[in-house]
Amino acid sequence: MRQLFPVTDMTATEPDREWSLDELADAYAYPEEAAGSDGVWLRANMVSSLDGAAQHDGRSQPLSSDTDMRIFGTLRALADVVVVGAETVRQEGYRPARAREAFAARRAAAGQGPAPVIAIVSSSLDLDFSLPLFTAPLVPTLLLTGEAAPAERVAAAERAGARVVTAGEGSRVDPERAKRELAARGLRRQLTEGGPRLLGQFVAAGVLDELCLSVSPTMTAGSAQRIAGGPSVTVPARFSLASVLEEAGFLYTRYGRF
Repeated sequence: MRQLFPVTDMTATEPDREWSLDELADAYAYPEEAAGSDGVWLRANMVSSLDGAAQHDGRSQPLSSDTDMRIFGTLRALADVVVVGAETVRQEGYRPARAREAFAARRAAAGQGPAPVIAIVSSSLDLDFSLPLFTAPLVPTLLLTGEAAPAERVAAAERAGARVVTAGEGSRVDPERAKRELAARGLRRQLTEGGPRLLGQFVAAGVLDELCLSVSPTMTAGSAQRIAGGPSVTVPARFSLASVLEEAGFLYTRYGRF
């Protein structure tokens, strides 16, 4: 791996090599000042093919690489909470976040628990509560839903050990309120891994602070979703390029409201 941007005297001469997890953690550290006065930072981590696909055959894994997965794990290890849509949980076979010894000291120094909380956005709560995500997490899984969520599904989720958080009126989850409700629980370093519809909602609501985008040197054709879907914005949201890493044709980029 090598750093293409920002360019420094060191990066201009540094050989292509494998980065350590500590180096990756430093490169992807949350901004110390976070997002203005509210002290909350919501970043997204997504992968895209060269022709704009976020998935192949319904899953992101075919577009990924070993290094992409190391970055994926690093971003999780830095986060207080991982926010994900219910459909992505079903398609990607989500499991509880695990504690990783390589990041234990860093998380302890930051006042974090051993692993991030998983927070699932779902209006219907149509999830299999017998899965390990609910029966065997290090910390209870959160369910972000609307006020009109089916009462029987709320009860089933709570019996399974999940914690239901109301974050919207009716059946809809409000992205700004979801971000605020998580922060109120001390979960200020926020990471969303999609899917595309959820990311599109965060973008449309203007609450996304950073995008970590892995550009895969692949093309899929077909009609796969882009990394963000759903409602469009009146004016395109503008982000600044923070960094670019490269390895084996993959580009690992960071864009943010820095």
